[in-house]
Amino acid sequence: MLPHQNTDPKATLVGRIWRPGIGPCLVTLRGQEVVDITSKDAPTMSDLLDLVDPVAFVKAAPGETVCTLADLAAASNETAGPDALRLLSPADLSAIKASGVTFAESMVERVIEEQAAGDADRADAIRKKVKSAIGDSLSGIEPGSEKAKEVKRVLQAEGLWSAYLEVGIGPDAEVFTKSQPMASVGFGAAVGLHPISTWNNPEPEIVLAVNARGKIRGATLGNDVNLRDIEGRSALLLGKAKDNNASAALGPFVRLFDETYGMGDVESAELTLKVTGTDGFELNGHSSMKKISRRPADIVKQTIGRHHQYPDGFFLYLGTLFAPIQDRDAPGQGFTHKLGDVVTISEPTLGALTNTVRLSTEAPEWTFGTRELMRNLAQRGLL
Repeated sequence: MLPHQNTDPKATLVGRIWRPGIGPCLVTLRGQEVVDITSKDAPTMSDLLDLVDPVAFVKAAPGETVCTLADLAAASNETAGPDALRLLSPADLSAIKASGVTFAESMVERVIEEQAAGDADRADAIRKKVKSAIGDSLSGIEPGSEKAKEVKRVLQAEGLWSAYLEVGIGPDAEVFTKSQPMASVGFGAAVGLHPISTWNNPEPEIVLAVNARGKIRGATLGNDVNLRDIEGRSALLLGKAKDNNASAALGPFVRLFDETYGMGDVESAELTLKVTGTDGFELNGHSSMKKISRRPADIVKQTIGRHHQYPDGFFLYLGTLFAPIQDRDAPGQGFTHKLGDVVTISEPTLGALTNTVRLSTEAPEWTFGTRELMRNLAQRGLL
């Protein structure tokens, strides 16, 4: 699937590519042409998002046509070498943050993971017990409301309260660091699983691009690779479960907010997920942003403010409704990845993000960090 074959041709799209012999460059799409618009005014995505009017800048920016979108998509794969033409993650200097447990249905699965202590064999029985007590009663509850407080009292009495429900329907959102700046991967790259994990899954999400002033500038797609067994053993292992080599995928491009696209489109987005295994297995999933429990703008406000600044901006994963309970191997064990799975997350207004699953120890090492980017831009006379 091409990264943007279904997207509105009027969309204002910006991304990052690696140009052989040059390095990371900012690009936009003009028709089916990929145009390099890197300049001293916007040498990085972080700088572009901080402009007073990034949409006007992108539309008016002079540029150099690099290739067609089809050629770029074909070149962007896990076998591409370090100096090969390819799509990069659209995020560079920005922090990569993620909000968790933002959907009622996935809240239930997080409770099951915790109750099962990361053991997939126990999950099915616990799932039946938890759902008999909770059912769909969490749907539509406003986090922090009086109704949410009453649900908390009931579940505590049943011995089913958990840290996941606290952030799911309590007043405070869960926001954590998903990846270091410069460490996320883009369309076509391998996504990594920590080798100790035996129960894991993709997480299809909308990701907001937020500038240093806390202004939401646009959105992209993300795969918040999830290790259910590691996080299920203890919520304190969240860092080990979430932040590993190639464990954060973003892209293919950021769609900037303009007259054709805005927060209303984010809040009504319908994401689809397809996993195709080398064993012939196929998983199809869905996540509807209409069912999110917290408003995306409210999560942004809990992330940035007087209490916490992000001088280079941040990208924020918004969480997922998707909970993979379809059995892949043994009955009752649900879904887990196998190496070689091809994961495609798509949404009509944002395109498609495709990645191949590998171990984090087998994915390319992360070596091009902030210092290397600064050196590269300085050598090119862009700083």
